[in-house]
Amino acid sequence: MSAGRYGRAPAVRATPIRKKVGLTDEQVEEIREAFNLFDADHSGTIDYRELKAAMRALGFQVKKEEIRKMILDVDNDGSGAVDFNEFLEMMQGKMGEKDTREEINKVFKLYDNDNTGKISIHNLRRVAKELGENMTDEELQDMIDCADRDGDGEINMDEFYRLMKKKGANPLYDDFDDDEV
Repeated sequence: MSAGRYGRAPAVRATPIRKKVGLTDEQVEEIREAFNLFDADHSGTIDYRELKAAMRALGFQVKKEEIRKMILDVDNDGSGAVDFNEFLEMMQGKMGEKDTREEINKVFKLYDNDNTGKISIHNLRRVAKELGENMTDEELQDMIDCADRDGDGEINMDEFYRLMKKKGANPLYDDFDDDEV
């Protein structure tokens, strides 16, 4: 970007951008506002320091190495800074992660109807029955055993999240292999 009248590049305007899949117009505008706010020197790019502040403002806690990697992953021109389109691409991935966690949490709550914070064999049995699945207690227990990393005999939210991210679907319809989970 060229420098404006006062020696500063103009803030990123609402110029047409190819629509990023998975982001609403509201999310794109939120990201644009964050970009403009944290482009402290009005250069049209965000450097490491500015990116760290922007990520925190959007509710993400990221480590130094992660920020450096984020810049390297999207910095197509090798400038060491991120322009708006690169920032939008980066945030699309981050917001997708946030939305995915929220969606998986909703599914977890459907299984955990007794609000214990864990999915037990009783919860799985109920869901299987509601879905019209005829599953033995042994099959249900095998499902729990495959996901139960802390060995308490139930599936907590972190275990469920890990399982769903690996499988990407409803655990009642997936085949479980110990070496995949």
